[in-house]
Amino acid sequence: MACTTILVGKKASYDGSTMIARNDDSGSGHFTAKKFVTIHPGDQSAAYKSVLSHVVIELPQNPMRFTAVPNAAEGDGIWAASGVNEANVGMTATETITSNPRVLGADPLVKYHPAQDGQPETAGGIGEEDIVSIVLPYIHSAREGVKRLGGLLEKHGTYEMNGIAFQDANEIWWMETIGGHHWIARKVPDDVYVVMPNQLGLDRLDLEDAVTEEKDYMCSSDMKEFIEKNHLDLSLNRDLNPRDAFGSHNDADHVYNTPRAWYMLRYFNPHTKVWDGPDANFTPRSDDLPWCMVPEKKITPEDVKYALSSHYQGTPYDPYERYGDPAMKGVFRPIGINRNDFMALIQIRPDVPEEFRSVEWIAFASNTFNVLAPFYANVSATPDYLANTTKEVSTDNFYWSSRMIAAMADASYGKSVFHIERYQLAVQSKGHELINQYDEKLRREADLAKRTALREQANQKVADMLKKETADTLDKVLFELSSQMKNAFSRSDA
Repeated sequence: MACTTILVGKKASYDGSTMIARNDDSGSGHFTAKKFVTIHPGDQSAAYKSVLSHVVIELPQNPMRFTAVPNAAEGDGIWAASGVNEANVGMTATETITSNPRVLGADPLVKYHPAQDGQPETAGGIGEEDIVSIVLPYIHSAREGVKRLGGLLEKHGTYEMNGIAFQDANEIWWMETIGGHHWIARKVPDDVYVVMPNQLGLDRLDLEDAVTEEKDYMCSSDMKEFIEKNHLDLSLNRDLNPRDAFGSHNDADHVYNTPRAWYMLRYFNPHTKVWDGPDANFTPRSDDLPWCMVPEKKITPEDVKYALSSHYQGTPYDPYERYGDPAMKGVFRPIGINRNDFMALIQIRPDVPEEFRSVEWIAFASNTFNVLAPFYANVSATPDYLANTTKEVSTDNFYWSSRMIAAMADASYGKSVFHIERYQLAVQSKGHELINQYDEKLRREADLAKRTALREQANQKVADMLKKETADTLDKVLFELSSQMKNAFSRSDA
């Protein structure tokens, strides 16, 4: 799946939260309807079987409740995608990433082979379809998430290259799969943010720490031997660069991946480096863009939303720009693209009681035109407006309403963009207001059952507000697009 990820360490965020966020995008040529739900222990079986790869995984017998953003239509598996569990551990999986022939030849991906020619089927490894469901209900820290998934990868393998983020209130860990059974991970420094397009991203790996203390790095048990045996370290000074060893630097990256990272870094650090012109330190085609940087100011959820909605505003590459060189418009793959299916930003707040410290911000459809709304994660059910998505198009749910707004606003961009700006400001402002109000109510309430009811009441209030603002915006952009129809005529009967 084509996605974009931003991670924000607790000293880089505006309120000391750890924040992980990801756009989940469909592949070219289709969209995937999504819903926001709560998964209970009773919904989880003792053994998990992948729909795509047919691998069977025995699961621990003590799952926790967790939120998820699975596919709305049955048939291709769960694809739980992103969520928070009862222990206030967040996870997003996955960012599809790249590799190279040397890695894939040394440790081939574990592909599913159906039964044929008298031979039984061969199960494949685990993949994006499975990862959240088999990991998130069973972990109590971000570090534990890396360990659990690492063990599953070494045992069962994977059929694709993926990047996975884990967080708790104190740490964020970023993990990348290497070939079929290997992996590396790094703890995100507290004072930085990370940007990740669909490309292997880690630009540093302290292998000694990873195989000994595991203070800031982790890796699969035989990583050191794997690198040496297959001559994967391409450095001249033995300072291993994971991108060179395990990743890709091809022409497709320079159109599809590196421009997205360039734009996000440029947004958060506009003055730290020169990003434009003949003397630029980095360009959209730079292979050595930093994996992480200290931002020039602390980062808010609105900043993350803006960056993950980018269509290269303020550059010659913006497909909506009316001026400049037409040949440059749309030359690079946007972050806010038509096939965004959802965005989830998980915010785990350190200065809030554990019961309600986790807030999950949700947006559906194309990020350029959608809104991000906050919901308490520690709940037994999510509002119907976000949970009732089906494959049938309907204005009764947030996903399809968002998809319709995006298509109409894109087609009437010049007339509709200000409606979208007002929509985004209204929802984000009222979302913050409602969370602030209910944080105070929760702090004052001593009764556990009433606190539980308050969290779900807050989420319903947000959903009701969201439904009202979304319907109003849909009405406005429908009018703007209708006014531009080819069969319009200026004379009327009046």
